[in-house]
Amino acid sequence: MHRSKCLLWTWVLFFATEILITSSLFAQLSSNTDLATTFDYYEMRRELNPRVLETIDQGLRWLEIQQGSDGLFHNHPGITALAITAFLKHPEGKYSETTHKFIKKSIGALIKLKQDDGGIYDLTKQPALPNYNTSVSVMALAATKNSDYDSIIKEAQDFIKGQQVSDSDSRYYGGIGYGSRSDVYDLSNLTYAIQALKDSGGDDDEVWGKAVQFLERCQNRSESNDREWAGDDGGFVYAPTGESKAGGTKSYGSMTYAGLLSFVHAKVDPTDPRVEAAYHWIRNNYRVDENPGMDQQGLYYHYHTMAKALSAYDKTKGGSLTDAQGQTRFWFKDLAEELIERKITDQLTAKEDVPDPANSDQLLFKKGENVELAYWRNDESRWMERDTVLVTAYAILALEAGLRPE
Repeated sequence: MHRSKCLLWTWVLFFATEILITSSLFAQLSSNTDLATTFDYYEMRRELNPRVLETIDQGLRWLEIQQGSDGLFHNHPGITALAITAFLKHPEGKYSETTHKFIKKSIGALIKLKQDDGGIYDLTKQPALPNYNTSVSVMALAATKNSDYDSIIKEAQDFIKGQQVSDSDSRYYGGIGYGSRSDVYDLSNLTYAIQALKDSGGDDDEVWGKAVQFLERCQNRSESNDREWAGDDGGFVYAPTGESKAGGTKSYGSMTYAGLLSFVHAKVDPTDPRVEAAYHWIRNNYRVDENPGMDQQGLYYHYHTMAKALSAYDKTKGGSLTDAQGQTRFWFKDLAEELIERKITDQLTAKEDVPDPANSDQLLFKKGENVELAYWRNDESRWMERDTVLVTAYAILALEAGLRPE
């Protein structure tokens, strides 16, 4: 009898330990998820996560060798900022300014582009895209967690906030555009701006309130959108004019995920009907083989925005959603498998021992070993997506967002 009790307690302690180890994964699933789904999710992530990490590492190795001698990637501040953010968001914290000099070099290159108005952009390149470049640069600076940049970030935050349309009579009220033209304001740039403020601790209820009205006017939901063009499928278009890159006033994937993400960051309640409508559209149009409504155009921007939105939204942040057919879909698995399938692999041979900057007594690779690399490319050129550095940064950021939900 005594032996049976000991055996029983051994099993109790074993399962208790297992539960503690995996509690962070379980906590990601919604409270009404059934036990079978929870264990399916755990088993899936246990198998998937190492492959995702391997793919992230392959992509970052490829990205590192794309840096220019001046610290910029493809001589572009926005692409540089996205690439460096991908390094700094590594799920295991492998990269930092102190351990990797190339990161500090890129951060320094971005800071050199700081303008008197607080923005971070290159006036020699036209269009300069002041808001876009400043927003993604703030994300990179915030990701360093270096307090030396606090004053630069604060000035950049003020610059971004100053780009928001404050005229309540304007159809663009609450919007933020690229910053190069005074008559163009769009959901994509607003989302970047909101993300930058959120990442850098720039919460501002006044900015959020104005932004929400702009979001309403980009959503196909006539109950909350006062524009005549508004439909009722709950998805989003590019601008309050009804402009849709998918044609007419048609909702499409990347903008609907951008709308959902912006609602979340602007602190709109997850049960709000506007948020629920966006989620309804996503459930009805869920797929990872294309940017819904746009086929392959803007595909990697779509992946990036999708992962961020679903990682932040209460009902999906655990990595699963229920589609329109009532099926539980592990969206992060679907997305990760798609990105792993789409990666283009390459190899280099280490010409010498490569030390691990984060662990001085260890080697990343020995001389003569093959180094696995990976990158991504979109054959559709719209929105610069034939640029392999840009889409590789998007792909890695998407994988990182799904691996580490907000």
